[in-house]
Amino acid sequence: MNDDGSRSRYVSCLTGTQLHRLAYREWGDPANPRVVVCVHGLTRNSRDFGPLGRALSDRWRVIAADMPGRGASERLADPMLYQIPTYVANAVTLLARLDVETVDWVGISLGGLMGMALGAFERSPIRRLVISDAGPILARAAIERIASYVGVSPAFPTRAAAFAAIRAISEPFGPHTDAQWDFLVDNVLVRRDDGTYALHYDPALGVPFRAALAVPGDVDLWGLWDAVRAPTMVIRGERSDLVTAETADAMSRRGPRAELVTLPGVGHAPTLVPDEQIALVRAFLERP
Repeated sequence: MNDDGSRSRYVSCLTGTQLHRLAYREWGDPANPRVVVCVHGLTRNSRDFGPLGRALSDRWRVIAADMPGRGASERLADPMLYQIPTYVANAVTLLARLDVETVDWVGISLGGLMGMALGAFERSPIRRLVISDAGPILARAAIERIASYVGVSPAFPTRAAAFAAIRAISEPFGPHTDAQWDFLVDNVLVRRDDGTYALHYDPALGVPFRAALAVPGDVDLWGLWDAVRAPTMVIRGERSDLVTAETADAMSRRGPRAELVTLPGVGHAPTLVPDEQIALVRAFLERP
């Protein structure tokens, strides 16, 4: 049992020519057919969903996965495979392990893009979809901002130094209590044998991300969005530089015609850690 009340599990996935272990956490009754799958942002991991997993575990079996190269999942030999088609294929393997026909999907940023991709398939297993600050148009300026730190792997001499650096990068997450900031920072740190601190993810994640910058302009995924049919809620930060207000408004009128919730004082991306954000997710998933 982990300190967040979850159970650690693993499933083998085939990516390219490599079999690798995908780690995931599980809360609630493992026999419960009502399943919520939660997927983190680009440089985050499954630990972020501890508060949400505990809150939902009374009615759902909650699964939070570490995408390859993050958290407890193994790293990929070919860094160019750190892309959405790989993550979606791994998610399909995970769903087969869970042995359920349908799931509710909660995705933050990268996890939201994965939910869009999986939700666009015919016979998609997604019953309801919750997206935190991701959409069919990804603003170029935000991609450049994220590219400036993804894959940079500094060694921090102390936890205090690590906390200051990560807190600064994470400022767009918006208001959190001191305890919540401690939680969010500690989730992405690994203490090395020499007492220094490093980030939990494979620095090679930045290779395909920066390669994508060779293509000018914003990223356009309207074809995926318009194919999604599951009832969808989009939680957007008012200050988001990744999903503009115009894009979010169009998401409420096209494709699944998402229910749009805009959080004041929050940028990219709402963490789904504060109680009021957890309540939004729960209320949406509880609808018939």
